[in-house]
Amino acid sequence: MADTGRFWSFSAVLLTLSGVTLIGAGLYCLFLRPPLLPEDLRYMGLEPTHVAGVSPRLEAWLAHVFRVMGGYVLATGVLTVTLAATSFRLHQWGAVLGALIAGVASIGLMAATNFIIDSDFKWMLLGMAALWGAGLVAFALETGRASP
Repeated sequence: MADTGRFWSFSAVLLTLSGVTLIGAGLYCLFLRPPLLPEDLRYMGLEPTHVAGVSPRLEAWLAHVFRVMGGYVLATGVLTVTLAATSFRLHQWGAVLGALIAGVASIGLMAATNFIIDSDFKWMLLGMAALWGAGLVAFALETGRASP
């Protein structure tokens, strides 16, 4: 039976939620994230007094870096939601391939890196990656049941 596109599969809902979390992370980086977090200094083994001399220029540069990163994370989230609402929802295999590659390159890499640097955000990012992965697993299970 052909999918008319009117119903939302569990996999599409999970991928949509994953995209929404990316949109939130992008907005955080764009508008709320300070240039230097306590974890940044901790990772570098520096005290706030060590960066005081370069802090204004460093903070201005990092603000640009996180603005660009936030824009890319926001865009990835918007594209993930769009993919989930269209061809992923219709169980087209090209969509799952795109979601797999994009997820590994975006939230997968971000979560892994945050574990490497022992970020305070590592568990939240792992949760975001798990939500994305659950969408892919649900897609495989749904299409496995739908196959003759």
